Parts: sequence; C-alpha cells; structure tokens
Amino acid sequence: MNKNNDIILTGDRTTGQLHLGHYVGSLRSRVQLQEEYKTYILLADVQALTTHFDQPGLIADSVHQVTLDYLAVGIDPNKATLFIQSMIPEIAELTVIFSMFVTVNALRHNPTIKNEARDRGYTDLYYGFLGYPVSQAADIAFCKATLVPAGEDQIPHIETARKLVRRFNELYAPILPEPRILTGERLGGLDGVGKMSKSMGNAISLNASPEVVKAKLTKAKTDPARIHRSDPGHPDVCPVFAYHQLFRKENVDEIHASCSQGKIGCKDCKQIAGEAINDLLAPFRERRNYYEQRDDQVKEILIEGTREARRTARETMLEVREAMGIQYFKL
Repeated sequence: MNKNNDIILTGDRTTGQLHLGHYVGSLRSRVQLQEEYKTYILLADVQALTTHFDQPGLIADSVHQVTLDYLAVGIDPNKATLFIQSMIPEIAELTVIFSMFVTVNALRHNPTIKNEARDRGYTDLYYGFLGYPVSQAADIAFCKATLVPAGEDQIPHIETARKLVRRFNELYAPILPEPRILTGERLGGLDGVGKMSKSMGNAISLNASPEVVKAKLTKAKTDPARIHRSDPGHPDVCPVFAYHQLFRKENVDEIHASCSQGKIGCKDCKQIAGEAINDLLAPFRERRNYYEQRDDQVKEILIEGTREARRTARETMLEVREAMGIQYFKL
C-alpha cells in the first residue's frame, strides 16, 4: 500500500546491462521507494535510439537484460510498474507537444547534452539526440510523476521538464505536476576517469561473476602518487577506496588509516573491496538466475506493466487534448 501521494518515474536506456554505478545512483533507492510510492519504471528503448539507432538488435536484447537486472536487484513487479517506452504511443504524442515549447538554443546549451556529445565525438547533432530532454519530460509527465530518482547529470533534464510542464500549465490548464529530482550517489569508474559507464568500458555489471569482479578490480586504477607498498597513500583520491565507502559497512576507517600510513597495499585493498562487492552481488545473481529460467514470466511482467502504463497514458493524454481544445471527437 503506497503511503505517499508522490508518483515516481524512473528508468534506464536499454543499451546494455546495468552496472554498479546504476545501482548506487538510482537502483538502490528504487527498491526502497517502491514500498512507499506509486512507481513507474520505464525501459527507455526509444531514447536508446538516440545513440544506438543503428543497433536495434542490441536495444531489443537489452530490454530483456535490463528487466532481469531490475528483478535481480529487488524491483517487485507487484509494487512497481515496469513498461516499455516505445509501446506507449501517447508518450511520443506528448513529446511532440512539448517540443513546441522549447527552443533549439536551449537544448544545445543543456550541459548534459553538450558533455555527452563531446564524449561521443559528435560534431553534428541528430534531432533525436538533441531532443532527449523533451522526450524525458514526456516520460515524466504521462504518469504525472512528481519525483524522479536519477543521477546528478540528469538535473538539467529535470529542469527542462519542469519548464515544459510549467509552460503547458500556463498556456492551457494546470493539470501536470512539476517534477523534482532525487539524486543518488556517484560511483567513479575503474579507470579513475569520470563516472562508471558502459560506454567508457570502466564498469562492473550487476551480473558479473566473482571471477570477473576480481579480474576487473585487479586492473583498477588506484592512488597515482603511490609507487611502493610502503608509501603513504591518499585514499580520498583513490577510486578503489570509494568502493569501500559505498559497499562495506565495517572497518572503512581502518582501511583509510592503513592506506594513509602505508600499512596495506593496493592489491590487498582491492581484494577486500572485491569481497564486499561480491557479497552485494550474490543475491542479485541468485534472483537473476531464477528469472533467466522463466522467460515467459518475465515477458508477462512486461506485458502487464506496459498495459497498465498505457491505461495511465491514455487518461493523461485525454486531459491534455481537452485542455488544449484538440479533442475533436472519439475514434
């Protein structure tokens, strides 16, 4: 039973399996929030096309893989509505309407769009890539979401959504709530450069085996100023120590002190962090294995969730069209 009036909308682009950065940034809070809020979780396959339009096979497979990731970390389909974005045509309709209220210059100056375009080497932006924040605003508004758990890099997108909703309400009728963001923690990548990211290849996936976790941490960057094991370390700038802080509940201060005093080597530090990560992932692997053997059940979860989302979308779009005076007749 939901205890709050807020409605949550969150989700992920289906461009590959999810990783620890997703868990720290949003998934962990989603599992907690589904107990108290009406929660919609979208598999953003349309937005995946903004960068992977030439890989439809990857996107289709990722819809299934990301659903498994959700179920593995503890998303409960009896408490949260999982749905596929492309199968809700009302979201596309609302995207078009919202696009009338935002300028190209405003989208070009969105810092998240600028940063991703730079990271991907885009010199000329496709319309869909540039309009990503507009599509995201429609995702949020179709279910009248008021709370969006997301990473800090999504703050500009949520601000765009707020402006678009506000403009719609001013022009027509105050029927859409302004959303607010609930930011999670940021997890650095194994390479020590920026955040953990699929596209950067510096991530540990949520279904990584114990051996893969160990192998990836073995190659992880540590304190660049520490050359010898006995050298005093600087844990506050070491990516691996951040994993201790996020995934271990005990003795973190002891690791910090031992590293600072040169009493523990990076190899041992990585091993301890790996054990903590594997302890976290163990129940995820078990639940994922359960659902991997039940494809029909996973498909039914998506069908039922998408049906529910579609019903909500139809109701919202009827209100939108009536507010705009373009609900001419029923078909």
